[in-house]
Amino acid sequence: MKRKIYDRLLKWKQEEKGDSALLISGAWRIGKSYIVEEFARNEYRSYILIDFNKTTEEIKRLFVDYLDDLDTFFMYLGVYANKPLYNRESLIIFDEVQLYPRARAAIKYLVADHRYDYIETGSLVSIKKNVENIQLPSEEKEMPMYPMDFEEFLWAIGNEMLMPFIRMNFEKQHEMGALMHRKAMDLLRQYMIVGGMPQAVEKYLEAHDFSKADVAKGKITSRHNISPVEVKSTSRYTLNSLCKCIEKYGEYLSTPYVIHTADLKKDNGIVYLPLYMTPLL
Repeated sequence: MKRKIYDRLLKWKQEEKGDSALLISGAWRIGKSYIVEEFARNEYRSYILIDFNKTTEEIKRLFVDYLDDLDTFFMYLGVYANKPLYNRESLIIFDEVQLYPRARAAIKYLVADHRYDYIETGSLVSIKKNVENIQLPSEEKEMPMYPMDFEEFLWAIGNEMLMPFIRMNFEKQHEMGALMHRKAMDLLRQYMIVGGMPQAVEKYLEAHDFSKADVAKGKITSRHNISPVEVKSTSRYTLNSLCKCIEKYGEYLSTPYVIHTADLKKDNGIVYLPLYMTPLL
């Protein structure tokens, strides 16, 4: 799936020319490994991926035994992956680098060697914690990554025209028009239900059915695990969007909520929550 971060990766490669390594940080399951490997396939002559979630102890030992002999270090990596490495034309990926901080510390020496490019990926929380007893390399540049935004969701479902149209009307402060407004709102509701996790979007595309989409940390095991939420900041409001969502997708939804400034109440199957209760959802 097309992701905006790809252009940023390309810019890093073109501008840095091996003078820095790149750390892609972000939450679990947002597609870090996928997009980096796709980038490696498209933009380099060869690449090696070391996944520290499942690599062997022998590979980890290379970072202990051979950092002062990089010729041997790279020879071992090439044999391990059964891939040749080409000077200034190959990329080495340290996937889930937070699981082996010593590899992250080695970036200083690997970048100085300047033979290959390096990209690391890591979980946002763990990568901040697992830095004990290592010196963070100044040669490392961090690039945060996030779940798919609405425009990326539109790209995934094959709609590359709507967002430029939305952007044009925003910049010119023109109305969208009834037809296009309804279309945009309908697609936005789909995005809000499916979410921005690539696996959830992929499952939705395969089945075009919300009940089969992955969400958050795993797969839906029930047809009713998604709750629509509408936020209201005034005492007078309507629920047109929420009601349309319930009407169209109600069979897949759990309890609908309205976040407002008044006290908790229930009405017609909708739960109205005061703002201070939202952390409990």
